[in-house]
Amino acid sequence: MPREVKNKEVIKQEEEKPPFETTTLWDFSRQSYGKKPKGNNKFQGVTPAFIIWNMIQRYTKPGDLVIDPMCGSGTTIDVCEEEGRKAIGYDINPQHPKVKKNDSRKIPLIDNSVDMVFIDSPYGDNVSYSNEAADIGKISAEDPKFYEELEKVAQEIYRILKPGKAIGWLIGDQWVKRKFTPVGLKIYQMLVDNVKFEPIDLICVTRRNQSSNTRIWHYRAQKFNFFLRGFKYLILAKKPDWNNNFKTATKVKWQRYK
Repeated sequence: MPREVKNKEVIKQEEEKPPFETTTLWDFSRQSYGKKPKGNNKFQGVTPAFIIWNMIQRYTKPGDLVIDPMCGSGTTIDVCEEEGRKAIGYDINPQHPKVKKNDSRKIPLIDNSVDMVFIDSPYGDNVSYSNEAADIGKISAEDPKFYEELEKVAQEIYRILKPGKAIGWLIGDQWVKRKFTPVGLKIYQMLVDNVKFEPIDLICVTRRNQSSNTRIWHYRAQKFNFFLRGFKYLILAKKPDWNNNFKTATKVKWQRYK
């Protein structure tokens, strides 16, 4: 009996490494890559593994500690383990055997002990993540309390990060009942103005597999004159380091376009 030959596309996917992104527009056709799944692509709001991979390539080295305070189905843990980084994931409603149950407003780690933080937080109360009364995802993005509670999370992230180290915050805007709420811009302002993170950059991540990407929703958007959410923000920032120990690129000589 001849040996079973795998489909070429399957082999290609198993051997695949994500592209190293060099622009501020990231577009991934799938949630995961490689032989082993990263996270659970059936989980509502699952994080694209390509985002985690790109962040740890830029902002960590093997052996560094990465924290995800809202780790959901464990995408961050799965990517970090495969790439030789230590990872701890917390969530108020864990969906992965290695994710620890914890409220992100109180992270059980000492000050200045973490090399990178990634967080994919709720964008409001549009998705039911858990039955936990303390779940921030039960608060509307139109309510100031939503941002007050996420600021508590941001303060904890700031506390545990080592000086000069990076945070990536994935967040989307909201359009509900004919009202637009710029959630991403509000989170950016909170991180920079209130918590005092230093901005690194702002990435737009294309949304491909959300539940509204269907014919009926595109029809509704045209008929009733509104826009479906086409991207999320990835806010990149760092904890200030007055000793300037943050890993920076070699100086680049910039010139104006002619």
